[in-house]
Amino acid sequence: MARSIESVAVLGGGTMGSGIAGACAQAGCRVLLLDVSREAAEQALDRIVNGRPPAVDDDEAAGRIALGSFDDLEKITDYDWICEAVIEDLDTKRALFARLEPLRRDGSVVSTNTSGIPLRAITEGMPERLRRDVTVTHFFNPVKVMKLMELVPGAETTPDVIDAFAEFCGKRLGKGVVHAKDTVNFIGNRIGCFWMLSGLHKARAALESGLSMEMVDAVMGAPAGLPSTGLYGLIDLIGLDVMDFVAKNLEKNLPADDPGRAYLALPPAEQEMLARGQLGRKTGGGFYKMIKHEDGSRSKETFDLLAGEWRPAEAATPTHADIRALFAADDAQGRFAWALMGGTLAYAADLVPEISDDIVNVDRAMRWGFAWKQGPFEMLDVLDPPAVITRLEQNHRPVPNMLALLRDAGVDRFYRDEGKEFLGTDGRYHAVPAD
Repeated sequence: MARSIESVAVLGGGTMGSGIAGACAQAGCRVLLLDVSREAAEQALDRIVNGRPPAVDDDEAAGRIALGSFDDLEKITDYDWICEAVIEDLDTKRALFARLEPLRRDGSVVSTNTSGIPLRAITEGMPERLRRDVTVTHFFNPVKVMKLMELVPGAETTPDVIDAFAEFCGKRLGKGVVHAKDTVNFIGNRIGCFWMLSGLHKARAALESGLSMEMVDAVMGAPAGLPSTGLYGLIDLIGLDVMDFVAKNLEKNLPADDPGRAYLALPPAEQEMLARGQLGRKTGGGFYKMIKHEDGSRSKETFDLLAGEWRPAEAATPTHADIRALFAADDAQGRFAWALMGGTLAYAADLVPEISDDIVNVDRAMRWGFAWKQGPFEMLDVLDPPAVITRLEQNHRPVPNMLALLRDAGVDRFYRDEGKEFLGTDGRYHAVPAD
């Protein structure tokens, strides 16, 4: 049967729940927002209306949001989509799912907004009706701003449920829907967190070879086709405590032979920062901090990881303009770029079809979720895949799955015909699906 979403019940009014509720209300939906108490729901609505940025653009949209507590859970029977967005705790999510399942009506669809807990763990032992009707809808924060939404079915989720979510989130909410698999951290965070966690370790070697922290971030900015925050700046934005939490979740759920396991423990200097609460922007400073002077001016300081103390921030201008030049350079910047970006591209190329059935969803996830100028396979095409294979072999490193498939298929690019076709896991080219 065809499913249609016109009304949404959001369970949990935290950052993600309030963002999803606001987006749905702005799209013209009737929304029910429930939290642990009526007061908590009212605070969530205040964030929706008055946040920076607000989750809705006008009072009319805010007026579409009804409030309540989890004591009002029976009200979900009147809603098409029940979206669970409570804390990232398996037991809490399972308890809420057990409560909501008998209350929802036939034909409704259910999702969890988890960013790292496998759907199968949440629904294990739950009624068959729920297992057929449930998915992960992983929005990126802030929901209003970020394009990416990862859609992850369970083993028993029916196609009409996936179609309904793709239609609603893509067309009504204007999101870039990426189809992922029920694997740890899905697509965007699986690759993005590998880049960040391995980056902390590989940047240490770069610092010891003479690169400054500012240069590390400059190299991992525009020349690599990444946002200007670079590595340390991005982790300051996210929070070192969040990265440590992510690493602990990965430790529990990554496959035993996954290369990312080598980087799950923060380096010693970062562990000391975490212990003293030097977490990033939210604590006034992490790797960087802004100093406000008596005359109203501001200056930036850098926490020098080698010296273990604050110093004035330095200007840094990379020598190489783009990733092709970076990878070709036999200097400290080039070696660092190959170690970190080369390692990340190889990691991504080994994850298909584990995390996605095709390379297109991987590339879109990294562009839409992490603001990479190009996705991993688009980047490999710029670098020339056969040349990357040769370099890996010269360094006695294994050739990742998709690069080996490309080589064995006798082709030299992942995309052809101006990006209109992509190389599938069957070794043949297929039309790139519409966004």
